[in-house]
Amino acid sequence: MDIKDCFFLGKIVKKYSFKGELLIKLDTDEPELYENLDSMLIDLRGSLVPFFVESSQLHKSELLRVKFEDVDTEADADSLIKSDIYLPLSFLPELEDDKFYFHEIIGFKVEDKNFGFVGVIKAVNDSTAQSLFEIDRDGIEILIPMNDEFIAKVDKPNKTIFVDTPEGLIDLYLEE
Repeated sequence: MDIKDCFFLGKIVKKYSFKGELLIKLDTDEPELYENLDSMLIDLRGSLVPFFVESSQLHKSELLRVKFEDVDTEADADSLIKSDIYLPLSFLPELEDDKFYFHEIIGFKVEDKNFGFVGVIKAVNDSTAQSLFEIDRDGIEILIPMNDEFIAKVDKPNKTIFVDTPEGLIDLYLEE
């Protein structure tokens, strides 16, 4: 399975016991959804390797305490620390119509209420304080904050996001 067919679930942060148990810091708002998984994919030097879960339970809200099959010693556990954990995209729960996962809106068109067609979403930048749509308009990058007040409608069937941005925001990127 390729990483492009998966989503990032979390990172193994430390050992929990001398019996090979590990703590995974989950990257989710709903950790309880991932408490009873049968297996997980661990990124080992660029390859996703399936590991079967013997037992797991939530530990201090965003941490998941996991015991993998065949990880029985501290040395086994040490070799997995700082590894990223992934799951297939099919494990993501369905979202309501106006909600979306970042990966699924890549390629969506963006239409502004006042400006008209803005461009096509090429990426989502979530490394800033507020996530941003990175939009390509004929080679010009336009950034629009992913603010609930700006997003008027998400039309998944037609792959279009309708926005209502403050006047002049888009023009800032188009001025020479």
